[in-house]
Amino acid sequence: MISKRLAKYIFFSTFLGVLLIPALAFGAEGAAAEVTMAAAVKTLGAAFAMGLSAIGAGWAQAKIGSAGQGTLAERPEERVFVLTLTALPEVIALLGFVMAIILNG
Repeated sequence: MISKRLAKYIFFSTFLGVLLIPALAFGAEGAAAEVTMAAAVKTLGAAFAMGLSAIGAGWAQAKIGSAGQGTLAERPEERVFVLTLTALPEVIALLGFVMAIILNG
Protein backbone atom coordinates (compact mmCIF):
# COMPACT_ATOMS: atom_id res chain seq x y z
CA MET A 1 0.00 0.00 0.00
CA ILE A 2 1.25 3.46 -0.82
CA SER A 3 1.66 5.86 2.06
CA LYS A 4 -0.43 9.01 2.26
CA ARG A 5 2.66 11.18 2.20
CA LEU A 6 3.97 9.56 -0.99
CA ALA A 7 0.51 9.77 -2.57
CA LYS A 8 0.41 13.48 -1.76
CA TYR A 9 3.82 14.06 -3.38
CA ILE A 10 2.79 12.12 -6.47
CA PHE A 11 -0.47 14.05 -6.76
CA PHE A 12 1.13 17.48 -6.42
CA SER A 13 3.99 16.67 -8.77
CA THR A 14 1.49 15.43 -11.36
CA PHE A 15 -0.64 18.53 -10.82
CA LEU A 16 2.36 20.83 -11.35
CA GLY A 17 3.46 18.78 -14.34
CA VAL A 18 0.07 19.18 -16.00
CA LEU A 19 0.32 22.94 -15.52
CA LEU A 20 3.99 23.35 -16.41
CA ILE A 21 4.38 21.06 -19.43
CA PRO A 22 2.12 23.18 -21.70
CA ALA A 23 3.91 26.32 -20.50
CA LEU A 24 7.29 24.85 -21.34
CA ALA A 25 6.07 23.57 -24.70
CA PHE A 26 4.63 26.92 -25.70
CA GLY A 27 7.58 28.80 -24.24
CA ALA A 28 10.18 26.73 -26.11
CA GLU A 29 8.98 28.24 -29.38
CA GLY A 30 10.18 31.72 -28.46
CA ALA A 31 13.32 30.72 -26.54
CA ALA A 32 15.67 32.27 -29.09
CA ALA A 33 13.59 35.42 -29.50
CA GLU A 34 13.27 38.25 -27.02
CA VAL A 35 10.72 37.41 -24.34
CA THR A 36 8.47 40.23 -23.23
CA MET A 37 6.18 40.32 -20.23
CA ALA A 38 3.11 40.27 -22.49
CA ALA A 39 4.32 37.12 -24.23
CA ALA A 40 5.07 35.48 -20.90
CA VAL A 41 1.60 36.27 -19.57
CA LYS A 42 0.01 34.95 -22.79
CA THR A 43 1.97 31.73 -22.46
CA LEU A 44 1.04 31.36 -18.82
CA GLY A 45 -2.62 31.96 -19.67
CA ALA A 46 -2.45 29.33 -22.39
CA ALA A 47 -0.85 26.89 -19.95
CA PHE A 48 -3.57 27.50 -17.38
CA ALA A 49 -6.29 27.14 -20.03
CA MET A 50 -4.95 23.79 -21.18
CA GLY A 51 -3.89 22.43 -17.81
CA LEU A 52 -6.97 23.34 -15.82
CA SER A 53 -9.36 22.20 -18.54
CA ALA A 54 -7.57 18.83 -18.66
CA ILE A 55 -7.81 18.50 -14.87
CA GLY A 56 -11.51 19.43 -14.96
CA ALA A 57 -12.23 16.95 -17.74
CA GLY A 58 -10.44 14.18 -15.86
CA TRP A 59 -12.33 14.93 -12.66
CA ALA A 60 -15.66 14.99 -14.51
CA GLN A 61 -14.93 11.71 -16.29
CA ALA A 62 -14.02 10.06 -13.00
CA LYS A 63 -17.32 11.09 -11.43
CA ILE A 64 -19.41 10.21 -14.49
CA GLY A 65 -17.58 6.93 -15.02
CA SER A 66 -18.16 5.67 -11.49
CA ALA A 67 -21.83 6.65 -11.59
CA GLY A 68 -22.14 5.10 -15.05
CA GLN A 69 -20.77 1.78 -13.82
CA GLY A 70 -23.43 1.72 -11.12
CA THR A 71 -26.10 2.52 -13.67
CA LEU A 72 -24.91 -0.20 -16.05
CA ALA A 73 -24.92 -2.76 -13.23
CA GLU A 74 -28.59 -2.11 -12.65
CA ARG A 75 -29.80 -1.27 -16.18
CA PRO A 76 -27.55 -2.53 -19.01
CA GLU A 77 -29.90 -1.11 -21.65
CA GLU A 78 -28.70 2.43 -20.76
CA ARG A 79 -25.20 1.82 -22.18
CA VAL A 80 -25.49 4.33 -25.05
CA PHE A 81 -26.60 7.06 -22.66
CA VAL A 82 -23.75 6.28 -20.24
CA LEU A 83 -21.15 6.24 -23.04
CA THR A 84 -22.43 9.58 -24.31
CA LEU A 85 -22.18 11.13 -20.86
CA THR A 86 -18.67 9.73 -20.41
CA ALA A 87 -17.49 11.26 -23.69
CA LEU A 88 -18.91 14.75 -23.03
CA PRO A 89 -16.13 16.00 -20.68
CA GLU A 90 -13.61 15.51 -23.48
CA VAL A 91 -15.11 18.64 -25.03
CA ILE A 92 -13.85 20.59 -22.00
CA ALA A 93 -10.28 19.48 -22.69
CA LEU A 94 -10.64 20.21 -26.41
CA LEU A 95 -11.96 23.71 -25.70
CA GLY A 96 -9.03 24.33 -23.37
CA PHE A 97 -6.67 23.22 -26.13
CA VAL A 98 -8.35 25.56 -28.62
CA MET A 99 -8.16 28.45 -26.16
CA ALA A 100 -4.47 27.74 -25.59
CA ILE A 101 -3.85 27.91 -29.34
CA ILE A 102 -5.87 31.12 -29.67
CA LEU A 103 -4.07 32.76 -26.76
CA ASN A 104 -0.65 31.76 -28.02
CA GLY A 105 -1.39 32.32 -31.71
